[in-house]
Amino acid sequence: MIQDPNRIIQTIRLSEKATRLGEENNEYVFIVNREANKLQIKAAVEKHFGKKVAAVRTATFDGKARRQSRADAGRTNHYKKAIVRLKDGERLDLV
Repeated sequence: MIQDPNRIIQTIRLSEKATRLGEENNEYVFIVNREANKLQIKAAVEKHFGKKVAAVRTATFDGKARRQSRADAGRTNHYKKAIVRLKDGERLDLV
């Protein structure tokens, strides 16, 4: 069981879709540790940013295949994405 918030939240995803989610729905996208569950992600965001979390949605993604025809073929890293919705009145200033 992971306790350290710095090991749960790996990075913040700042794509066009993530920016739109933040503006319209007060949701923010994080890349998180694959072993973390929703309760741990919620606690980590609340502790790290000091904001109240309303909901957490997660999705796991397998890495994509690279160079299928050569000897150095492999995969990109697997990752887990968390979409965190903050309570009304809460905002994150990421940039």
